[in-house]
Amino acid sequence: QVQLVESGGGLVQAGGSLRLSCAASGNIFSIETMGWYRQTPEKQRELVASISSGGVTNYADSVKGRFTISRDNVKNTVSLQMNSLKVEDTAAYYCKAEQKSLGLTRTYWGQGTQVTVSP
Repeated sequence: QVQLVESGGGLVQAGGSLRLSCAASGNIFSIETMGWYRQTPEKQRELVASISSGGVTNYADSVKGRFTISRDNVKNTVSLQMNSLKVEDTAAYYCKAEQKSLGLTRTYWGQGTQVTVSP
């Protein structure tokens, strides 16, 4: 089992910045991809950004140029630097980790952290 704990959410004005962090613990071997997803009551959970163990990143078009994902494979953390925040970035943000071992992929989610961007 892998446990993921997010931190760093909160309330910020439009144009401001926040940094989310996610720490993985437990059986953390072979975690391939880590990422951030977000969800609102009106929308399904969607990818925000992901990063592989080798550092390859992927971003949703809506956040490109504003958000940066980074990962520390020694500390087993993944962070999301969010700049130039918009009201539409308001959502619950979830950390996700994919663990690959013996041909199986296990997916783990954090409990979520709320980001609220005010006008």
